[in-house]
Amino acid sequence: QVQLVESGGGLVRAGGSLRLSCAASGRAFSSRAMGWFRQAPGKEREFVTGINWSGSSTSYADSVKGRFTISRDNAKNTVYLQMNSLKPEDTAVYYCAASKPGTWSAYDYWGQGTQVTVSS
Repeated sequence: QVQLVESGGGLVRAGGSLRLSCAASGRAFSSRAMGWFRQAPGKEREFVTGINWSGSSTSYADSVKGRFTISRDNAKNTVYLQMNSLKPEDTAVYYCAASKPGTWSAYDYWGQGTQVTVSS
């Protein structure tokens, strides 16, 4: 069982920055790839970025490349999402997800989400 709790969301003006955190409890965090997803009103949940168990490999959606950075601290059981140059279209609920151990994107645990609102 893995519990994920996101924090750091809020209201920011376009061009600003936010840093999201996802604290994990439970087993085998350091053996799990982690990801961030987002869901805007009226839209489907979409992949934002992912990171492998060690932090040596990452992937990003084209829409956030060069602006967002994912990282993790296995000693703290935490994954981060640094979001810079935010745009109104980044407004969404952001979810943290944990993949099954040994897999890259078989996400089986999800957080409750944190709201990010970017004003123009």
